[in-house]
Amino acid sequence: MPHGLRRAPWYVVAPALLVGAATLLPLIYLVVRALEVDPATFTRLLLRERNLRLLGNTAALTALVLAFGTLIAVPLAWLVVRTDLAGRRLVTWLAVAPLAVPGYVMAYALLGLGGYQGMLAKLFGVVAPRPSGLWGAVAALTLYTFPYLFLNVRSALMGLDASLEESGRSLGLSRARVLARVVLPQLRPALLAGWLVVALYVLGDFGAVALMRFETFSFAIYTQYTAAFDRHNAALLSLALLLITTTLVVFELRLLGRRRYARLGRGVARRAAPERLGASAPLWYLFVALVLGASLGLPLATLLGWVALVPPSAQQLAQVASTFLATASLALPVAAITALLALPVAVAALRSRWGGGRLLERLVYLGYAVPPVALAFALVMFSLRFTPFWYQSFLVLLFAYVVSFLALALGPVRSGLLQVNPRIEETARSLGRGRFVAFAQTVMPLIGRNVAAGGALVLLAVMKELPMTYLLAPTGFRTLSVRVFGLTSEAMMAAAAPFALAIVLFSALFVGLLLAYEGRG
Repeated sequence: MPHGLRRAPWYVVAPALLVGAATLLPLIYLVVRALEVDPATFTRLLLRERNLRLLGNTAALTALVLAFGTLIAVPLAWLVVRTDLAGRRLVTWLAVAPLAVPGYVMAYALLGLGGYQGMLAKLFGVVAPRPSGLWGAVAALTLYTFPYLFLNVRSALMGLDASLEESGRSLGLSRARVLARVVLPQLRPALLAGWLVVALYVLGDFGAVALMRFETFSFAIYTQYTAAFDRHNAALLSLALLLITTTLVVFELRLLGRRRYARLGRGVARRAAPERLGASAPLWYLFVALVLGASLGLPLATLLGWVALVPPSAQQLAQVASTFLATASLALPVAAITALLALPVAVAALRSRWGGGRLLERLVYLGYAVPPVALAFALVMFSLRFTPFWYQSFLVLLFAYVVSFLALALGPVRSGLLQVNPRIEETARSLGRGRFVAFAQTVMPLIGRNVAAGGALVLLAVMKELPMTYLLAPTGFRTLSVRVFGLTSEAMMAAAAPFALAIVLFSALFVGLLLAYEGRG
C-alpha cells in the first residue's frame, strides 16, 4: 500500500458518493429521456436538417473563437514575458481584466454601440450597424475568453528553460525553426488546457449567442423548451452537446499523452533575456492598445457612457443594490457548501486506498464539462416528473450550481492536499488523536487557504452565471446576470447598464485579488 494511503472512513465515503450520485443523476436522466422515443423518431430527429445546421453553427463558432483567441493570446503572452515591452506588469493586469466582463456583458457592450439609439448615435450622430449572428458572437466571446489562453501561455513561457532554445541555435537552427521545433512543442500542454477551457465555455454559452441571435446547440435547447416545448428534441440536443464536450475532454487527454515536458537535468531553469522590439516596437504597442481597447476599454466606455447619458434614479440604484444582495445571498452559501463538499472528494482521491475515489474525482470534472443549459434542462425535466414540489426552487438551483462548479473548488483543495506531507497527520494519530480530529487539527489549518480560494472561485462563477439561473431560479427571483440579459433582450440598454456595471466591478475585485496573490507568490 502506498505511503499515506488508508481505508477511507464513512464520513469521507458517504459525502463523496453523494457528490458522484448528484453528478450522474441529471446525466442519466437526460440519456433515458432522449431514448424514450422510438428508433425511427430518434433517427429522424437526430438527422433533421436543423440539427445538422446547429452542429455546423456550433462548430464554426467554437473554431473561430479558438483561432482568434490564439492569435491574440500567444503574441500578447510573448510580449509580456520575452520582450522589453514597457509596462509589462501593467499590461498583464489589463490583459486578464476582461475576465471580469462576462460574455453576455461583452455582447451588451457591442450591441449598445450601434443602431439609431446606440451610444455612437447619441454622442456623435454616427449610426453604426449592430453586430449580430456568427461574427457578433465570435467578437463577444473572443474578447471575453482570450485571457484564459493568455494566462496558460504566459505561465508556460515563464517556466520555459532558455537553454533549450540556445541548444537549438547552437545546432544551427534558425530562429523560426527553434520556435517551431523547441518552443511551440513546450507550449502544447498550455495551449491544449486553454483551448479546452475556452471550447467548453463557448459550447455552453447561452447569453452572448442569444443576444446576438445566433443559433447554436445551447440556444436551440432553450428555444425548444420555452417556445416549441419539444422536450424530446431538447433532450436529444442536450445529449448531443454533452457528447461533444465529453469528446473534447477525452481528445485533449489523448493529444497530451504521456510525453515528458519537465527538465531532466539538475538546477533551476534559466529565464531568457528580454528581446528588444527594435523598429517593430510601434506596431507591437499598437497591437496591445487595440486588444486592450477592444476587450476592456469598449465595455467600460459603453457602460459608463450609458450611465452618464441616462443617470440612474435613486429607485434604480436601490434596485441594483437589492439585486446585488440577492445574488450574493445565493452565491455565498453555494460557495461554502461547494468548498466543503470538495474536501471529501479530494481526500478520497488522494489520501485513501478506496478505488472509487479517483473515479469520483473524474465525475466531478465531468460535471464541469456538462454545458449549463443541458444540465439545467435535465433538472427541469427531472423535477417536473419526480419532484414537482421542488420545481423552480432554490434547492434545485443550488443542486445545479454544486454539480457544475464543484470542479472549481476541487482544484485548489486538491493542490493544497498534495502539498501536505501525510506524515504530519500520522504523527498526530500516534499521539492518540482520532483520524477526524488529527485531520482537523493538522491538515485543515494548512489547506484552509486553498479551501477558501476554491470557495471564492465558485462565488465569482455564481455571481456571473446566467443559463442555469435563468431556467431554474424561482419565479420572481432575479440575479444581476438575469437582469442584464432580460433588459438587453428588450433593447433597454440604459436600464441594463447599472446592473452590468455592478457585475464588472465585483468581478474585477476578484480578478485583482487573484493577480495580487500571484504577485506575492
